[in-house]
Amino acid sequence: MKIGLLGGSFNPAHAGHLYISEVAIRQLGLQQLWWLVSPQNPLKSTTDMMSFEKRFESAQKIARHPKIIVSDIERRLGTQYTADTLSALRRRFRGDKFVWIMGADNLIQLPKWKKWEEIFHFAEIHVFDRAELFYPAVKGIAWARHKDKITYHRIRKIPISSTEIRNNQ
Repeated sequence: MKIGLLGGSFNPAHAGHLYISEVAIRQLGLQQLWWLVSPQNPLKSTTDMMSFEKRFESAQKIARHPKIIVSDIERRLGTQYTADTLSALRRRFRGDKFVWIMGADNLIQLPKWKKWEEIFHFAEIHVFDRAELFYPAVKGIAWARHKDKITYHRIRKIPISSTEIRNNQ
């Protein structure tokens, strides 16, 4: 099975997550797309972080597509870093092919992730436009080192973010 993986805090989940997921399912021919709700992103403060349960619930409410599965697998595996999660998933689901889905904002910050270069060994990497980040994304370290392993998708942009949602509450 070809499975897309969209990791994140989902603090909270929003229409932008759903839109990128629907585009990825269609363009990449995914049988499933798993939203991996992170127990705690090591690069984000816990100060504005909703509880895992609330973030998971917000993802379930937004993920209105039969191929999207909201998953707590990182919590169950006890993994905190994407490279470790992908390694564990590859061992557990040997017959499946994984595709890592991310927004351009994450491509820019990817070199800050622990063991970030290992991610390219575990999954295809597909990056979707986010706001006006195309040029910063393709001028970054991750693109410079691994552009031959990254597929960049220029898509209609959804002007929404979890930060904006939290700030407007």
